[in-house]
Amino acid sequence: MAETKIKQDKICIVGSGLIGRSFAMLFAASGYQVYLYDIQLAQVTDALDNIRIQLLNLEGMGLLRGTLTVDQQHSCIKGASDLGEAIKGAWFVLECVPERLDLKTVVYKSIDPLLEPNAILGSSASALVPSLLSKDLKNRNRFIVVHPTNPPFYAPLVELVPAPWTDADVLPAIKSLCTEIGQAPVVLNKEIDGFVLNRIQYAIIGECWNLVKAGVMSSEDVDKVMSEGLGRRYAFMGPLETAYLNADGWLSYKDRYAEMMERVTSNFEPFPKIEGPTLQKIHDEFARKIPLDQLDARREWRDARLAQLSKLKKEMDK
Repeated sequence: MAETKIKQDKICIVGSGLIGRSFAMLFAASGYQVYLYDIQLAQVTDALDNIRIQLLNLEGMGLLRGTLTVDQQHSCIKGASDLGEAIKGAWFVLECVPERLDLKTVVYKSIDPLLEPNAILGSSASALVPSLLSKDLKNRNRFIVVHPTNPPFYAPLVELVPAPWTDADVLPAIKSLCTEIGQAPVVLNKEIDGFVLNRIQYAIIGECWNLVKAGVMSSEDVDKVMSEGLGRRYAFMGPLETAYLNADGWLSYKDRYAEMMERVTSNFEPFPKIEGPTLQKIHDEFARKIPLDQLDARREWRDARLAQLSKLKKEMDK
């Protein structure tokens, strides 16, 4: 592995929440100079403290990225409560504020006039399409959605979604950056509401919800179908390759299973309203298993396993 060096390239992250912190760690692990901005300095200070704790925990598990030490990586991240200071000299500005169009629009109005010539403005939006987000920007041709999987540091998939008017050099530049920092970028060739990850995720959640509502299974057992069944395969390959391997290719899979698939899916219920007795039932079942005051501990449990899974995949792919 080539030695990681501290770079002079500056990246600005607007928003110091979970996603912003994760991206700051990813960029810093590759030696980039990161300015982490939030409207309140106290929020930035808390984020920097939390990042140091996360880096120390990763070091303790042998999962620290790159070759820079914890202190070197942490020193690559600087906090800022002055947006102009944070953006000045940055070639890439990544917005990581909550998924509200009104909020993002206000933030872009502040960022847009401060961008360096030819700088790229990215958004970590989860579902809002880039043409909607960037339509009123002076620099809309430098805009791209960079939608991570949550949590980004442990689940490397990133969806890259350019707007119809995004300059041709923007996508390859950000795809190269994501690959460099150890993420797994995929490209949407055209805009679609919700992008791809969420559309697949929502299809799964909807059917799981309907199965619980119909009394077919408990919430815990429905989740176990994924964690102990489908998810074991999907951690290494997607559903299309899974089907390909489960027969002698897709032509064979069609001959064996297409009729059954069409029959079963023909009686699927529409996507449910997330409300009512089923909502309370699912919530209560999980609250008994994971009380709300233990969510942070369970997230740490999740992240530790995702980190170990990433380590295993890298070792097996060598």
